[in-house]
Amino acid sequence: MHTLIMIIATGCYSGYLPKAPGTWGSLVGLLLVFLFHNFSLPAYCAVVATIFAVGSFAAGEAEKIMDNRDPGAVVIDEIVGMLITMAAVPLTPFTVLSGFILFRIFDIVKPFPVNFFDQRFHGGIGIMLDDVIAGIYSLAVLQLLLYLLF
Repeated sequence: MHTLIMIIATGCYSGYLPKAPGTWGSLVGLLLVFLFHNFSLPAYCAVVATIFAVGSFAAGEAEKIMDNRDPGAVVIDEIVGMLITMAAVPLTPFTVLSGFILFRIFDIVKPFPVNFFDQRFHGGIGIMLDDVIAGIYSLAVLQLLLYLLF
């Protein structure tokens, strides 16, 4: 069971890649965006909600296995954040690159309330929530850019 938990929590071990595990996890998230982009919006949201629920459990268990609070190798949160960022967004080179950059910025800078969730919530849900909020911010800015530019 530990192996399955770690596969999920680390994004198929992408969180162990050298330098910037969150960036690697975000790239795995983008791969899943391409896999699910043809789903209806309700089906896409159901997939994201399922990954969030399973990821919250796996992230919390991975913390215990690794005996480390919010370990860097756990990137399921970045995967969910990228899926949220790209929800209901047409896939073009502009949106994919912009969504990726926006999410990484919000995930790293952690503006309020991202930092609130990062600091106040612990365990699997705490690991996940700050990236969910960063994904929502990224989605909002990306939608605004699409509205203003196109």
